[in-house]
Amino acid sequence: MDLSPIPGLNIVVGDNESGKSTLLEAVSLAFTGKINGNWASEELNPYWFHQGRVKKFFEDLRAGGATAPPEILIEIYLGEDDEPQRMRGVHNSIGADCPGVSVSIAPSDDFAEEFRLYLADTPPSILPVEFYEIEWRDFADNPLHTRPKELAVSYIDARTIRSTSGVDYHTRAMLTDYLDGKERATISLAHRKSRQLITDETLKEINERIAADESFLHDRSVGLQMDQSSRTSWETGIVPQVDGIPFAMSGQGQQAAMKVALAMSRRPETAFVLIEEPENHLSHTNLTRLLSRIQMLAGDNQQLFVTTHSSFVLNRLGLDRLHLLHDGRTARLTGLDKSTVKYFRKLSGYETLRLVLATKLALVEGPSDAIVLERAYLDATGTHPTDVGIDIVAMGGLTFGRALELCQRLDRLVVVLQDNDGRTPDEVRESVKDFLERGKRELLVSDHSCGTTLEPQLIAINDESLLRRVLGVASNTDLNTWMTNNKTESALRILDSPDSIAYPDYISEAIELLR
Repeated sequence: MDLSPIPGLNIVVGDNESGKSTLLEAVSLAFTGKINGNWASEELNPYWFHQGRVKKFFEDLRAGGATAPPEILIEIYLGEDDEPQRMRGVHNSIGADCPGVSVSIAPSDDFAEEFRLYLADTPPSILPVEFYEIEWRDFADNPLHTRPKELAVSYIDARTIRSTSGVDYHTRAMLTDYLDGKERATISLAHRKSRQLITDETLKEINERIAADESFLHDRSVGLQMDQSSRTSWETGIVPQVDGIPFAMSGQGQQAAMKVALAMSRRPETAFVLIEEPENHLSHTNLTRLLSRIQMLAGDNQQLFVTTHSSFVLNRLGLDRLHLLHDGRTARLTGLDKSTVKYFRKLSGYETLRLVLATKLALVEGPSDAIVLERAYLDATGTHPTDVGIDIVAMGGLTFGRALELCQRLDRLVVVLQDNDGRTPDEVRESVKDFLERGKRELLVSDHSCGTTLEPQLIAINDESLLRRVLGVASNTDLNTWMTNNKTESALRILDSPDSIAYPDYISEAIELLR
């Protein structure tokens, strides 16, 4: 998988198991050499490797094939002028002359014979990572043993409140930025005095009892005292606090928000901030505040990656920053009109991710249209649309043009159903014709002769007595008026009815396109 990030903020979305977390872990591994705070060599696992390729390797092995064993290669390419220039070189897979780092995980030459014997013994389909080695090098082909100081990395997982930096760093920064040498000495002396006071007073009686105990075989006094060595210095006892409460004891939402903000406050020449699902543990109001903070702090000198399952996060931070992960590939919303980005940012509650992630997509005007289309699909196929990956999204009064532009940039299959509202199909399609494509992005319009909206359309093609029975409407009630005034209720009764009704041609055509 290749990903070309945008300077500053990058939003990574994808379905479950699409590789969002793997991407952030790979970036962190390449810059730090560590996973979960441990060196990669200590954490190496056979399930790090692409399981499809591992399976094929062992199938080929059993069939007598001579394929190369699976390997892992992670490369991070920095800009030509980025620091540190001492990491610049052409030792990468594409021969680019730029600074960068790489991590390769491959069978070790030192264990070549052991690896050969393992494979010759009809092994189970699992890689013997004990015979693999990890090489961590820069593009100048120099081995790395610790993170380059110019490449600060913060990895915040808001799901579990796990961070490789942030609070610890901020604690040290507070001590450095807000205390001068005299103040540090004063605190150190007060801390030493308090520990000696415990020895002299609180432990005095205990030490007297120990000294009086004749069971001790000693010729000198034995007792207890507080440790005054450097490992118990006052700095180790300092912890952050929020409103008087130790940070670790504060709410998870508060911890998540603070760790994101603290990590992003770091301003070295090159800084990488990796945030997983910042929406976790946060209320809507606090999430809004956190996103505003992220937008304010994200700059071109700070490469920021945010993974999310939240349409609110995606809309608020900007659709033009989106990277879509799917089946080992990435896609970007290039060329999206700035007004469309601004449109969805203002309507940050709109479920944009449903448009981005759906396998097949149907856009309708309102909830009643969505419900009727669901029942029509069920009657035609015997299955619910959601069971086969079809997402029906009600626009709720929003314009189709913005959604169609988004679908066009993602090359998304979409069917749009729209009332004619007294216009011809060509008139309805005129404003969005540039986004339409036969067989891929279709806009279907209801028949003008059967009425302007869905309700008169249904009345025109169904037996009146059947429709009244399905809807539970008395014969003395005007059917068109009742359905128009009770759009959603009408659709729900159609959905739940044991009897099936007929559907307008544009709905039937939509079903055929979605099947």
